[in-house]
Amino acid sequence: MANALVVIKNLSNAYRTRAYGVFGREVIQPVLDHITLEIGQGEIFGLVGESGCGKTSLGNSILGLIPYEGAITIDGLQQQQQGQLKRSKALARKVQAVFQDPGAALNPAKPIGWLMEEPLRIHGIGTKQERIKKVDAMLHRVGLDPGYKTRRVHELSGGQKQRVCIGCALMLEPKLIVADEAVSSLDVSVGAQILNLFQDLHHSLGLGMLFISHNLQVVYYICHRIGVMYKGQIVELGAAQAVYSHPAHPYTQALLAAASGSDLSPRLVPGSPGFASPSPGLYQKQGCGFVEPCPWKRPDCGKTAPKLINIAPPGAPAQEVRCLLVQTEEPRRNR
Repeated sequence: MANALVVIKNLSNAYRTRAYGVFGREVIQPVLDHITLEIGQGEIFGLVGESGCGKTSLGNSILGLIPYEGAITIDGLQQQQQGQLKRSKALARKVQAVFQDPGAALNPAKPIGWLMEEPLRIHGIGTKQERIKKVDAMLHRVGLDPGYKTRRVHELSGGQKQRVCIGCALMLEPKLIVADEAVSSLDVSVGAQILNLFQDLHHSLGLGMLFISHNLQVVYYICHRIGVMYKGQIVELGAAQAVYSHPAHPYTQALLAAASGSDLSPRLVPGSPGFASPSPGLYQKQGCGFVEPCPWKRPDCGKTAPKLINIAPPGAPAQEVRCLLVQTEEPRRNR
């Protein structure tokens, strides 16, 4: 991608846990499996998948909140190297986050004006009066009036809290926002208003966004491209219209069937199957990760690990799929 804002190369991550508490044997649990991805300047990229697939870990890696293996470059600046956290103020000004629970993201002991001014104080931007003017302007931009500066977090509704969180994230004028399940905790009508706010901000500011959600319909509504994640891998990647209207991977079809209430969903959607054993290689797995719940699996699916391959016809936007069946036969769509 010539105008890439975020370039992710060979990104992997694993958590170390103990199965039976502090006295148990340490277990390495792979979370992200060699992900390579690009997000364009001013693009809204959607990341969708079930709980535990690694969506939030990918977002936290981009934010510099967790160590990882691989490389992430944001607007020409490299995020981390060799798994060591090296987040700088320069990178913080390029990427900010909007989290799922706005109430937990805001300090209840401080008024809203103080919270929104804090990023400017930390980065030494402007005088006190200039910062107050910026806070007033940002409150207006996110749909609140300047009178909210004196309110506390407990005085706001869920939608108002999320608008404040969005305003705090935009105070440094970042080029990328990582929105992790930003509407899942809100009522449907309020969530729709927040989605429209994100779209307005995208159009007015040219804002790039990584929008993480478990709801494929919400992602389709707001995003330009969609990546579908399963067990730490992207199994389908393409334009939102193509992925939503003509899903090629069986797991993408399962997500759509579950969202629409189709009787296909119980047969296709797995529970939460874990990763294969990390030995001998931490991220090496035999065969396709979706082989167990797939209703159309073949004998070679359990032996050969598929790669992302573009199945779109010549001249059409790319639609990459990680499935041997789709790559070797006619795509089995809309089944």
